[in-house]
Amino acid sequence: MDLENMPENGMELENTELNTAVSETYDASQIQVLEGLEAVRKRPGMYIGSTGPRGLHHLVYEIVDNSIDEALAGFCDRIEVEILPGNVIRVKDNGRGIPVGLNEKLGIPTVTVVLTVLHAGGKFGGGGYKVSGGLHGVGSSVVNALSAWLEAEVCQDGKRWKQRFENGGTPVTDLVVVGDTNERGTTITFAPDPEIFKETTEFEFDTLERHLRESAFLNAGLAIVLSDKRDAENERTETYCYEGGLSSFAEFLNKVRSLEALHEKPIHIRATAGDKEAEVALQYNDSYNELLLSFANNVHTVDGGTHETGFKLALTRVFNDYGRKYGKLKEADKNLSGDDVREGLTAIISVKLTDAQFEGQTKGKLGNTEITQMVSQLVYEKLMTFFEENPAVANEIFTKAINASRAREAARKARDLARRKSALESNSLPGKLADCTERDPALTELYIVEGDSAGGSAKAGRDRKYQAILPLWGKMLNVEKVHEDKVVSNEKLMPVILALGAGFGKEFNVEKLRYHKIVIMADADVDGAHIRTLLLTFFFRYMRPLVEHGYVYIAQPPLFKVSKGKKTFYAFSDEERDRQIAELGGSCDIQRYKGLGEMDAVQLWETTMDPEFRTMLKVSLEDAVEADETFTILMGDKVEPRRNFIERNAKYVRNLDV
Repeated sequence: MDLENMPENGMELENTELNTAVSETYDASQIQVLEGLEAVRKRPGMYIGSTGPRGLHHLVYEIVDNSIDEALAGFCDRIEVEILPGNVIRVKDNGRGIPVGLNEKLGIPTVTVVLTVLHAGGKFGGGGYKVSGGLHGVGSSVVNALSAWLEAEVCQDGKRWKQRFENGGTPVTDLVVVGDTNERGTTITFAPDPEIFKETTEFEFDTLERHLRESAFLNAGLAIVLSDKRDAENERTETYCYEGGLSSFAEFLNKVRSLEALHEKPIHIRATAGDKEAEVALQYNDSYNELLLSFANNVHTVDGGTHETGFKLALTRVFNDYGRKYGKLKEADKNLSGDDVREGLTAIISVKLTDAQFEGQTKGKLGNTEITQMVSQLVYEKLMTFFEENPAVANEIFTKAINASRAREAARKARDLARRKSALESNSLPGKLADCTERDPALTELYIVEGDSAGGSAKAGRDRKYQAILPLWGKMLNVEKVHEDKVVSNEKLMPVILALGAGFGKEFNVEKLRYHKIVIMADADVDGAHIRTLLLTFFFRYMRPLVEHGYVYIAQPPLFKVSKGKKTFYAFSDEERDRQIAELGGSCDIQRYKGLGEMDAVQLWETTMDPEFRTMLKVSLEDAVEADETFTILMGDKVEPRRNFIERNAKYVRNLDV
């Protein structure tokens, strides 16, 4: 897309907040039924993404999003989320309450319709809600369908109504009045069905906290209370309420990652155009990485979309136009790239619109094409004005962008030099790589092994048909602390780049990957953990699709060899060692493996490389923002945040010399 030829004019922008409030009227006639509930339990992944921990927590988000829609409409200012004993969830709001009147089309209470009929809700006609994240009308009914039981309680017009559902959404009671009340709102209580969520039904407080805190940032003034009541002696309650909205969000993200902001206050811009609103907060910091979060109707669009596109285009154009106008870019200088102007940027983009077009029920990407121009025009006009009115801040940010541009140019020259030496473009492979004979990437594995000694054992013990070995020596570069040009020239990382064959950084192409299992095999000690962390940091920053596609694994070599007579066992923990000693009757010979090099080829194959018996950890990316925060804290320059993180998360175990 041509950055130089973006339209200068377009829709008119107003400097006011979008009014999301609606009239008090919200009755049964506004609930429209599109079709019946089908196949949710058979294909739950279509609606909540997965039946693992991510999908489990998504159930809570669906109910909370409905309450947030009430806040957007102007009728709710408090949402309470409780984790009850037995991993039961209760979500209570003080909104209008789901209508309790009869639905004319189906002849049953509207509450029952909303909770049992797919595509039924007050968000299709625009009368119940102007702005809503739950546009498909399936959230509540899907949660009901995937619960062992669910109870709905509605406080409305002085009465408290209640109905219970069991066995995946089947009503077991009628909607009945259970008492009088001065309250109003909806309370949904449910227990996820273990037949659906076979991996776990246990909710993580920290996971819910991140999502709910994020929702509070996006809705300035809304109070969201999260309570964990599973353990009566250790109850925990947190309240999230931020009057600063997106600006507070940007400040929080930089603070939690222990980054130094380049300007004291975030740059905050907002405008409306008809029934649409766009809001942006951005703050630059001293890191080399960008963190860009986008939302549409309070839904986190993890895969971006048209609002992100508009923001990126305008940001790049502002920098180059301002730079040319005020002499920061000379005539002979190249334009700054998008990567240059986003280095060290923390930004949040939030749009609100009446007809949001998402891709799929999990709403990962926004598709409304008109939003690109709206966000682009807003960011260009407001940010250009800000730079002109705040030249000191503009100069600080420009200095960082120009330095980023120079480093990226140095990295480009280094890559070109490597190509001229036939390193990155040819079939040249690192000399220490012991490749496999299989050429189908889906069938091959690359073991990245710490040290030449362990590498020798791995080469001798492997199945050379599909297992390749790449020994590494010494500690490698911490990419969190350097520009890309240092990565290109690093002698420890280049063999990894060459062996994988897919490039790195913006040029990384996962389709060219030579192996679909990349196994990090390091010693089970502090040095080994450091090497694993350095490699994972490199993969996350420069080859993130490796992690996103599930291609990265961590080998789990044993810690002990337990022998008695002709019987030999391997133990992967102190507890397993003690159990094996007890089963053998004590008086055993115990060998503590302090490094992979202490195992011969047969032992390494039997314990760590044989697919029939080995144990490996698969590295996944559940939350990119949390991962970014963790890598920044652990691998960055600041010592105190790293110490605090380790003290909070360390697990202390016995240290035995055997």
